[in-house]
Amino acid sequence: MAREQRFPYVVTLVAVLVVVVALALGWRLIRGDSSILRNPTVADSIITPNADGDQDITLISYEISRNATVSIYFEDAAGERYYFRREQPRGVGEYSVYFSGVVEGYELPGESFDGQVLARLLQNGDYSWVIEATDERGNQDVAVGNLTIAGADAVLPEIRDFALTRDTFTPNQDGIADRVQMDFFLPKEVETVRVYVLLPDGTQLSVPERPGEVPAGAEGRHVYDWAARVDQKVAPPPDGTYPVIAYAADAEGQKYQVEDEITIELGGVPFANIISPVSGETLDFNNTAVSLCDTLYFTVTVENYGDAPIRTVGPWNDTVYDSDWNYNTVGWPTESGAMRVGIGFENQLTDYPFRWGLGSPENLTEIDGQYYLMPGERAVVRGGIRVVDTFGVRNPQPVWAGLIHEDVEVAEVNRQVDTHLIQVDIPAGVEIEPCEEREPTGG
Repeated sequence: MAREQRFPYVVTLVAVLVVVVALALGWRLIRGDSSILRNPTVADSIITPNADGDQDITLISYEISRNATVSIYFEDAAGERYYFRREQPRGVGEYSVYFSGVVEGYELPGESFDGQVLARLLQNGDYSWVIEATDERGNQDVAVGNLTIAGADAVLPEIRDFALTRDTFTPNQDGIADRVQMDFFLPKEVETVRVYVLLPDGTQLSVPERPGEVPAGAEGRHVYDWAARVDQKVAPPPDGTYPVIAYAADAEGQKYQVEDEITIELGGVPFANIISPVSGETLDFNNTAVSLCDTLYFTVTVENYGDAPIRTVGPWNDTVYDSDWNYNTVGWPTESGAMRVGIGFENQLTDYPFRWGLGSPENLTEIDGQYYLMPGERAVVRGGIRVVDTFGVRNPQPVWAGLIHEDVEVAEVNRQVDTHLIQVDIPAGVEIEPCEEREPTGG
């Protein structure tokens, strides 16, 4: 009788258990299990990352069931970790990524580098791969497997002996410390190599490589040359100190960089003009005709309307040339980067044979023993030419002024400025006496 009384309870209990199990199975079918990380796989157990196209990579796949951070790393036999992905946020979904053996940069015991290893191949050997997922509550799932690295190209795209020719330069085309060169040695051929100057806003100003015997990216020594873009008529970065970074990456994906710094001073694109006065001639001669052995005097005004100081050299104001002299005769040969006013004429044998500095030292600014016309300033240039011949075959002779940026350019706006016809008076039928000789002087 008691057995019969207990039977309904047993039936009820079994029914409840069946319902609970069914509900649990249904919930699992609908919502899945409680694991964060599902179906983790690494497709291959061995890779040979040497960029030969055979077994260089393997596919890592996994699924995330709820928001989590994921790390993927490799452990060697000594327990050292090498991260491929470190605490990356992931939403619900399936993920896959190719792994080529390259992990975050690391150094081996006893190694020392001048730069920073950004990414590096694992060394040949056996590793445990680990995929680690942590949800927002701190719950964690971990999957582990094995991977062997073999035949890896272990040579880093190292940048050796990185050096700058100067740590401070003045990119203003004055011919003094206008450029800086950066050179280094590559021990292997690389796929990418860059040198750039980093601005505070993150802008990277690329430094071009100077053409040489070694092709770009090839093993060997490379030289880069920078004028802060002033040679392209682009304003350089403001005066200050900036990081200089050289970066290289090889075909396997290893990355390396070195860093130095460069200081810019007195930088700017030089801009100057011969200007016209409110009244009178731009090129003001004292006469339109001159007798042999007399002197033709002139005056012009130059303005520095840029933001860079302009270097100039003599001869200075009031220097008088003989018409058969030139700037070498008076001891002031061409000087790269200097600006001078020149007087030219149609039959001249050299370009602007008569040249003068922008004024006089007392009206200029001295910087490190050189003289400069500073931004916003003007210089009045005066000089003369003692006429000892007829300037060539034409008489009257077209004569003009120019502003020469020596070994750089003569801008069109400052070329053949304000041409005058100058008559040299030569008495007809009279034997011409040579002019009194005098010693050349630079004024």
